[in-house]
Amino acid sequence: MKYKMYDEMMEQPESLRKTFESEFSTLQEVSNMIPDADKVYLIGCGSSISTCYSVRDAIRMSSTNIDIEVYTGYEFYYNKRLQENENTIAIFTSQSGETADTLASLRRANEYGIHTVSISNEPDSSMTKEAKTPIVTRCETETAILGTKTYITQLACLYQILFSASDYENKTELLAQLAEMPKMLEKLLLLTEDENKALAEKLKDEDIFYCLGSGPNFGLAYKLAMTMLMEGAIKHACPEYSAEFRHGLIERAEKDVPVIIFRSDLESDEITQKAIDFCENLEAKLILFDLKDYADVDKLLSPFIFVIPLEWFVYYLAHFNGEDPGATRHIGKVRY
Repeated sequence: MKYKMYDEMMEQPESLRKTFESEFSTLQEVSNMIPDADKVYLIGCGSSISTCYSVRDAIRMSSTNIDIEVYTGYEFYYNKRLQENENTIAIFTSQSGETADTLASLRRANEYGIHTVSISNEPDSSMTKEAKTPIVTRCETETAILGTKTYITQLACLYQILFSASDYENKTELLAQLAEMPKMLEKLLLLTEDENKALAEKLKDEDIFYCLGSGPNFGLAYKLAMTMLMEGAIKHACPEYSAEFRHGLIERAEKDVPVIIFRSDLESDEITQKAIDFCENLEAKLILFDLKDYADVDKLLSPFIFVIPLEWFVYYLAHFNGEDPGATRHIGKVRY
C-alpha cells in the first residue's frame, strides 16, 4: 500500500530546487543582515526546531562570528531578557505558518522592534504576512505530520542564510554542495528504500528506540525521535546528544535494545564512538548510520543525507504496524 507520504518524499528534490530558485535573493538579503546583528534567534517547534538545533550546532562547530540562540515558541515569548529595538534578528520556522506558539513569539518580537524573518510553506499564512522578511518554501501542501519536503527545504534555507554569513573556512564548498543537494536526494531516495524497508520489518515489534547524534546530527536525532518515530510510527523514542549517553541511557541500554546512532567523522564523534563501542559490547541492537556509506559531502551537511534513509525506515515501520505514517491521532485537535 502506498500512503500520501510516499509522494511527498519523492517530491523533496523538486521542492528544494523550486525553493532555491524563488527565494535565493531573499535568503541572501537575510544573510547580508547577519554580520551586523549582535545575535540571531532561531524559533520553532517540532520538526522546525530540529532544523534550528542542527544549523545552530553546525555553525557553532565551524564558525566564530555568529551568536545563535534557539528557543521553542513559548520559551521565546516568555523570555524576559528581550529588549526594545535590540540589534538582533529572529528567524521563525513553521511549516504551516500558523503554529500558535511560534506565531505568538513572532508578534512579540515585532512589538520589540526586532527584525523578524519567517520560513513557512504557506504563502497566505499569518507568519508570512506579519514577518518583516518572509521566506516561502515551495513544497505545495504537505500532509505527513512528521515533515519531509518542508523539513528539507526549511533546513536548506537556514544553512544558506547562516553559512553564507559565516566565517567557516570551507563555506564555499559547503554552499556549492548544498546547491547540488536536489541531485543527491534523488539518488538517495532510489538507493536507500529497500535496505530500510528490510530494517523496518526486522524492528517492527520494538517498542522503544534511543536516538543519538553529535553536532548537527543531534537536531536530526531530535526530529527522528520526536516527530518521526513518536508521531509518524507511534513508537516510544528518546533523543540524546551522543556525549550524554553515559548520563542516563547507559543505565537503560541493554542487550537487544535498539539504539540508533549517527556518525559523520565530526571532531565530536570521538565521543560518539564511545557510545557505539559500549552498545556493541553490550549487544544492544545498534543501528548505525555512517555518512561515508551514503555521500561524500561536508560533514556538517550530514542531516540532509541521513534523513532520506530515515524517512524510508519510519515509513515502513509505520506500515508494518498498520499505521499511516503521515496521519495523526491528537495533533491538530489540541491547541494551547
